[in-house]
Amino acid sequence: MNLSDTIIAPATAVGEGGIAVVRISGPRALDSLKKYFRPTTHNIKFSSQRLYHGTLVDQDEQHIDEIMAVYMSAPHTYTCDDVVEIHCHGSQQVVKSILNLYFDYGLRLADAGEFTYRAFANGRLDLSQAEAVARLIHAKTDSSRKLALSQVEGQLSRCIDDFTERLRKIQILVEAWIDFPEEELPREDLEHIERTVSSVIEEINTLIDTFNSGKVLADGASILLVGRPNAGKSSLLNKLLGEERAIVTDIPGTTRDLLEEGITLAGVPVRLVDTAGLRQSDDPVEMEGVKRAIDKIGHADLVLLLIDGSKEVDDQDIYSYRSCETAPTFVVETKSDLEKIADLSFVTHPLYSISIKTGEGLDELKEAIGEYLLGDYIAANESVMLSEQRHYDSLVSTLKNLQNVLIALCEGQSLEFIAFDIRDSLQYLGQISGETTTDSVLSGIFSQFCIGK
Repeated sequence: MNLSDTIIAPATAVGEGGIAVVRISGPRALDSLKKYFRPTTHNIKFSSQRLYHGTLVDQDEQHIDEIMAVYMSAPHTYTCDDVVEIHCHGSQQVVKSILNLYFDYGLRLADAGEFTYRAFANGRLDLSQAEAVARLIHAKTDSSRKLALSQVEGQLSRCIDDFTERLRKIQILVEAWIDFPEEELPREDLEHIERTVSSVIEEINTLIDTFNSGKVLADGASILLVGRPNAGKSSLLNKLLGEERAIVTDIPGTTRDLLEEGITLAGVPVRLVDTAGLRQSDDPVEMEGVKRAIDKIGHADLVLLLIDGSKEVDDQDIYSYRSCETAPTFVVETKSDLEKIADLSFVTHPLYSISIKTGEGLDELKEAIGEYLLGDYIAANESVMLSEQRHYDSLVSTLKNLQNVLIALCEGQSLEFIAFDIRDSLQYLGQISGETTTDSVLSGIFSQFCIGK
């Protein structure tokens, strides 16, 4: 990306609407506005952060649209460059005409994520904040919005900065003593290094422990409904969705393929997956459905194993149970409104009883699902949370190097080894903030953004 170019892109989504916004950023932003904007009030002097009404015209002074325009002067803008926004009618033809007008004037269409990349390159955001901008745009629930917004506002960044500052002070201390090999590091300095590193390790472990809940909040969870035929899987799916999405009959084997639907459950975007009944069958189509269901079990965030409580447990129930033994599983005893016949004393997973017909037990099941998926978040929803795999991997690597520092201190190893591990720790922390991130990683991150952001 050439950061000296003046770039342009629509900032609003493609489609018709009341208003569309076209954003311009770069050194020619204000000149670009003045070139084709005819304000209602003549001879105005543009002030920053003020809206102006007028008409946008083309090279022949033909009207393109009646608009509101705002000029924002650097560095107090999203990109820290001069920015202009053109608020026009939400017609895609109007937006296209405005873009073509400024392409002819020499402006360049922004690359994916280029506005946010400029905010990062100009120091307004660090890399973790920039990534959170994309998370905020794609947030599907209020919980995921709050998590992304906390990271945009710098909650994670401040935590990483704190780790970095403390470790850099230790690095300076260690490297200063390396320059005096004839002298030993004083005992009080060794103890200070150990205390600081141990404290950072403890805080990083706490942060790492939030990753599963944070990822579920940001990306959603996959919940698999399994069990023998006619255990109530499709009925439960329909009940949770609030609509008749899956076909429900008394005929075993009605559901033969995976049926996937999205809902919000306990504030989490959830993919509910209804599966074929788990049983042995001579029907090749049904057996393919069973195979797909079993394959999915190992990848689900949570499995709901349904067992009909009004019938005796049979080989199909045992087969289903064994298929889920190593997966995170809730056993759901269905048809609690009927006489209980099933003996579920063999169950070691959490067990819940429900009735699709009366709704009994459904609220308790939903609450249990929420607590399982968001345990860390519910316990401390104001704390910093991880949601990016990249951040998690970097912190795990940081942790390993800091643990090596403690080992080196314990064994009385050379200060050079300690300094080496601290430098590596800072390198990994820098990958989160963007200080040490490679260009290829940066390109991969910003390529996932939309053009106008």
